[in-house]
Amino acid sequence: MILGCAPFLALTYFFLWFLPAIGRLRGLWYGAFYGLFQALSTLLQVAYSALTMFLTQDQQERDSATAYRMTMEMAGTLTGATVHGLIVAGTHWGMLRGHLVTARFPQSQLYMIAAGVIAGTYPLCTALLALGTREEDGDCGWGVSFFQGLGQTLQHQPYQKLVASFLFISVAVQVQQSYLVLFCTHAASLHSHVQSLVLLVLVAAVLSTPFWEWFLQRVGKKAAAYGIGAMVPSALLLAAAPTVPVAYTMAFVSGTSIAVASLLPWSMLPDIVDDFRLHKLPLKGLETIFYSSYVFFTKLSGAGALGISTLSLEFAGYEPGSCKQSDKVVITLKVLIGAVPTSMVLIGLGILSVYPITEQRRQETAHRLDVLRWAPASIGL
Repeated sequence: MILGCAPFLALTYFFLWFLPAIGRLRGLWYGAFYGLFQALSTLLQVAYSALTMFLTQDQQERDSATAYRMTMEMAGTLTGATVHGLIVAGTHWGMLRGHLVTARFPQSQLYMIAAGVIAGTYPLCTALLALGTREEDGDCGWGVSFFQGLGQTLQHQPYQKLVASFLFISVAVQVQQSYLVLFCTHAASLHSHVQSLVLLVLVAAVLSTPFWEWFLQRVGKKAAAYGIGAMVPSALLLAAAPTVPVAYTMAFVSGTSIAVASLLPWSMLPDIVDDFRLHKLPLKGLETIFYSSYVFFTKLSGAGALGISTLSLEFAGYEPGSCKQSDKVVITLKVLIGAVPTSMVLIGLGILSVYPITEQRRQETAHRLDVLRWAPASIGL
């Protein structure tokens, strides 16, 4: 599935940056290819993330694989943004040097060149994935239909609590990331620091992911999740006192919080699948339902939150392209960058506090599943 999806995903990403001469139909063009890109990227993400369950049955190896995956995903995001920015920066450099660069490469072509370079990484990386990994056979049992499996998984209490908690936490992360640039531009005198702040967020996320993997191995996943709470004081402080030192401190803390918020749910999902297997022993083949449902709910909640936030700015009188926004817009941006992430994180951590899979329960589940896996082999001997 991953190999078959990658070429089409690369094409749809490239056509997002392609400028056809179709006049007023460009909106339809972009809407169609953006929808295709999101659908294909979701398909690839579900298959890629669920692959963790089929690489190994050992929980520590799964956690290690998840940590490597998230680190490389963030590093890839940082690299892609940097490469894309450097290629497109030729336009601005050419303008400063008398349009020497843009005479050779028009601005639209530079964007398409950058898009082509990024798109080319999809089939390359998926080919490396296919050559470098091997799936293990799953546990014995029988499968059920998709809707029966969906009903079974949604009734599993640990899964309910994990999804509910990280729905709120992911909303906090997405809202803060989405409106950081607007906040720095219109609600604070930080417009000249925007690129540096975004870069610091990405670098902090990449560098802190190995630390969080080490930390959760020492103190447990549920305890490590409270590291996300560091986002609360930094967000409130930035909204109340948006100075340069505060902004850079907030960007670093936000990056580390994003790292743990991105790592933990994918690290905890395999534990939930194992717990489900133990309690619903004859069932099998529901791993992808766990992963696809989680992706669906997080994307749905993120889209809803961003939609409501955008409407809030519109009602406040936000004018796109305007250098000066009204006081209502400034207040709304402060709420979006401070109060909204704070409340979402606190609600998410409150739900996570009643998450039932402790380290002791996780280890007991792993031991009991190992016994069940080895039992048929022992009988055969």
